[in-house]
Amino acid sequence: MSVNSPIEWTETTWNPTTGCNKVSPGCKFCYAERLATRLKAMGQANYANGFDLTLHQSMLELPLRWKRPRKVFVNSMSDLFHRDVPVEFIQKVFDVMRRAHWHQFQILTNRSERLLELHRQLTWTRNIWMGVSVESNDYTFRIDHLRQTGARVKFLSLEPLLALLPNLDLRLIDWVIVGGESGPKARPMQESWALDIRDQCCSAGVPFFFKQWGGVNKKKTGRVLGGRTWDEMPSLDSGL
Repeated sequence: MSVNSPIEWTETTWNPTTGCNKVSPGCKFCYAERLATRLKAMGQANYANGFDLTLHQSMLELPLRWKRPRKVFVNSMSDLFHRDVPVEFIQKVFDVMRRAHWHQFQILTNRSERLLELHRQLTWTRNIWMGVSVESNDYTFRIDHLRQTGARVKFLSLEPLLALLPNLDLRLIDWVIVGGESGPKARPMQESWALDIRDQCCSAGVPFFFKQWGGVNKKKTGRVLGGRTWDEMPSLDSGL
């Protein structure tokens, strides 16, 4: 079973863990928490615990059964580097990604400290893309942590973008995603914030992807920034 994703920068999601807890302001209105509550109410077995962190051994080898190459967002409903995920389980996830070499795996974390702590215990193959989320200047330290890891492709998800991020250090960063918050209590993103990041990426030669304006109805607000859509992706050779 594969799960086709509506997330614009990926194709499929894979959740060997589900559930999380909030660690910074960007987590305040977490879409995954809302969705997990709905899935629990619908009787979905993997969400019997709601949004409490849960490991799913039965989901580990799922990508090996997908024969068509695809971009796979790892743990769209959790955080692989949560403190309560044992390092042995993380290593199993990495082993599956290594063996499923025909896919591109995209991992995002808010827990860059643990990522940096564990990165030498993990095998970073070129098909594993590692990213950190940054919502404001108070969390740009996550970029510095990411930069120090052995990940072959490093990216930033600046979503939900809650403030201007001037003078980003984009050294060794291969891709930047920007997006506004969506959902019933979405906090607004200013156009100038997104345009400034786009300009920084263009100056640094870093691929830029504008995901959404967000808001209560993200389909209505769309994805056009500065008169066009921005769907740039890192080169598949960038992890060589």
